[in-house]
Amino acid sequence: MAERSLETDYLIVGAGATAMAFADTLLDDSDASMAIVDRRHKPGGHWLDAYPFVRLHGPSANYGVNSRPLGSGLIDRTGLNQGLYELATGPEICAYFDQVMHQRLLPSGRVAWLPLSDYEDGVVRSRVNGAGTRVHARRRIVDATFADTRVPATHAPSFAVADGVRCVPPNELVQLREPCAGFVIVGAGKTAMDTAVWLLEQGADPDTITWIRPRDAWLLNRRNVQPSHDFFEQTIGAFAHEMESARDATSLDDLFARLEEKGQLCRIDGSVWPTMYRCAVVSDAELAQMRRIRKVVRLGHVTAIEPDRILLEGGTVPTSPDHVHVHCSVDGIPRKKPQPIFQEGRILLQYVRRCSPTFSGALVAHLEATIADDATKNAMATPVPIPDEPVDWLRNQLADARNSLAWRQSPELQRWLVESRLDTFSAMIARAMREPTPAGSAILERWSRAIKPGVARLSELLASAR
Repeated sequence: MAERSLETDYLIVGAGATAMAFADTLLDDSDASMAIVDRRHKPGGHWLDAYPFVRLHGPSANYGVNSRPLGSGLIDRTGLNQGLYELATGPEICAYFDQVMHQRLLPSGRVAWLPLSDYEDGVVRSRVNGAGTRVHARRRIVDATFADTRVPATHAPSFAVADGVRCVPPNELVQLREPCAGFVIVGAGKTAMDTAVWLLEQGADPDTITWIRPRDAWLLNRRNVQPSHDFFEQTIGAFAHEMESARDATSLDDLFARLEEKGQLCRIDGSVWPTMYRCAVVSDAELAQMRRIRKVVRLGHVTAIEPDRILLEGGTVPTSPDHVHVHCSVDGIPRKKPQPIFQEGRILLQYVRRCSPTFSGALVAHLEATIADDATKNAMATPVPIPDEPVDWLRNQLADARNSLAWRQSPELQRWLVESRLDTFSAMIARAMREPTPAGSAILERWSRAIKPGVARLSELLASAR
């Protein structure tokens, strides 16, 4: 079958959330053409493979693409997220990105969509018929796979599973046909947390759940990331608390103790000092649910599951063929050494704000469309590393601070941030400055006073940790 050819300004490899946010903003801010290729049949990335009960960690209002709201902007009145802004479900997110593709990007006439295809060495090859398309990107190739998210449904366990053992990804829990002797959750990340909460919501007895947690995590509290001015004191106040805690910290442990005391970070078990931080966000009610599970195993990672026992790095625990073992142990976003985002003929999409994939994609696109010089772009887009351990909270804060300082030097970019749907925090701050109140002004003053010494102290603490 003869190769066909396609010329475009940008070839975007990947159609996950960050890539879609990039394409959406580039469409608005330039006259460029784009081709988007993805191995999946629809846009949405890992959301297409996620477990049916998955939801966003944070408010829908902070996620998606700039041009189209996600959700209805409602506050949940019931459930474990009561009193906080709604969290989109996995199916809602998949439908949303499909609408962005078919109702916005493709109708523009400037976007080509190449699903169920792989890209290598300039050629996009269809998984359906094997046809190859040689793509020439006149400006750049945009690599949106650097921070590709992995889920248990697509990545097998790293441990051995003996015949007769029921070991399933969370996706298969919704297909249970009869009661079992109990559940064993393997993993300590957000997937494991979601699984634990969901099982309890379905009526599982917490005493029948064993949770294998090789590491405990510091968690972010969802009440601190609410996206409207009604929550200004809580959300922007949290920024002040972070910098004040950093400024006053006498050590790393003291920093995290202060952050916990101020409600910035939380943990499931108050008696266990966390050794993990992965940007997971929870509500107080979800935290209370997870604390109902008392059978927690901290013997390292699982090495094998046999019919009658689970082998771990630090020992064994009993099990049975009548237990359902839930595999939640995939490394969701593997850590890679950050690289410059803007390179010769290439854009390597990475986060430019902590825990903010779609905002990051949109901002990188705006910089690409409005600034000519790569050195200037890279100075305004320091990659924020994917966190794994508590000290990464410091690294994220420092990269955030460096980027925020650079953004403040550009009045044009400041206007874009305030108007961006994905940056509700800048809009909240701008409104507080435009319509000052005593309480709001006091919070901004506290934050302003704490930023410089807080950042300096974070740098000192990070240096002492190396």
